[in-house]
Amino acid sequence: MAETYANEISGQSTIPTTMANGGVVGGRLRRFRATITLASQASGDTVVLAKIPAGHAFAYGVINASATLGGTATVAIGTAASAGKYRAAAIFTAAAPTLFGASTAVDDSALTAEETVIMTVGAAALPSSGTAIVDLYFSAP
Repeated sequence: MAETYANEISGQSTIPTTMANGGVVGGRLRRFRATITLASQASGDTVVLAKIPAGHAFAYGVINASATLGGTATVAIGTAASAGKYRAAAIFTAAAPTLFGASTAVDDSALTAEETVIMTVGAAALPSSGTAIVDLYFSAP
């Protein structure tokens, strides 16, 4: 049977052997928590969630809220340059922890510079009360 190596450890099958990136293989997972007080933030508003240091690689995120964010309000999680880098704009109707993570961000290399992660409100305003929590998980050596 054929044996295939995952991209992250493919160098361990070559001569000379190369080590895997310590930020994604054997790295430490770090949580960046953002708690947002909902106050009718309007469509187009942004909320700064975290400033991620260089060297970190995105793993996944979890969004949770004390109540649904409404049937029409959408939120995207990303950067000023790419609003949906980590979570494409979508309605969040579950009042329970929900995983997110765009595969295009999960397979990215570690950040080469500090990155400001934002939540962008779209389509409609957020509720006038309640709390939303966004946990961002990144790994780094």
